[in-house]
Amino acid sequence: MKLFATELKGKTVMTEDGQILGILADFIVDTKTGRIQSLLVAPAEHVEARLFKTDPEGRLLLAFKTMKAVRDVIVTQLSE
Repeated sequence: MKLFATELKGKTVMTEDGQILGILADFIVDTKTGRIQSLLVAPAEHVEARLFKTDPEGRLLLAFKTMKAVRDVIVTQLSE
């Protein structure tokens, strides 16, 4: 399945173990390789943003390895 990046914005982002992290706000992309380096996620209310790297706007800056599924939610495998 192929999707435009704009179709992914606004979707819920969750980890493989089912933890909802928030809503996808944007991506950071390596312009040389075209690979997504990080997700910018508006954190859910229950998420402790201080436990994650954040950008100046308070969005979670999540490095990731892969997107596992994209339907109603984005399931991502976070990098360690």
